[in-house]
Amino acid sequence: MGYYFADSIYPKWSTFVKTITSPQGNKKKNFAAAQESAKKDVERAFGILQQRFAIVRGLSQFFKVDELTNIMKACVILHNMIIEDERDDSQGLNMEYDQVDDDIPELSCNPTNEFINFIQRHHEIRDSLAYHQLQI
Repeated sequence: MGYYFADSIYPKWSTFVKTITSPQGNKKKNFAAAQESAKKDVERAFGILQQRFAIVRGLSQFFKVDELTNIMKACVILHNMIIEDERDDSQGLNMEYDQVDDDIPELSCNPTNEFINFIQRHHEIRDSLAYHQLQI
């Protein structure tokens, strides 16, 4: 399982790393500032990719990690190719990245071992005791 930057509105799950509220000392202040900066960069990048590629907007839990890696690399490469191609146009770039279509296809699957493992991992993620132990 990975760790995810999250705001305080998210539940106290073991995989969510939240910003330190009221950091004391330079070390914690610098960490909190770097974490916030990285979180904003990631949010912007994913917002752009979600606008451009429907596969990024969809559910990712049913993909394997190596498949997700290949999908994201392909989307980033394609995005960069598109941007490079659009720069050649004299009209300039005028895209609305904040508007995301709601046409996300529905996924259906029969209960498989992968799905059962996903449910078990989901319960592990929601373990608030593990969250509090990681905060120490």
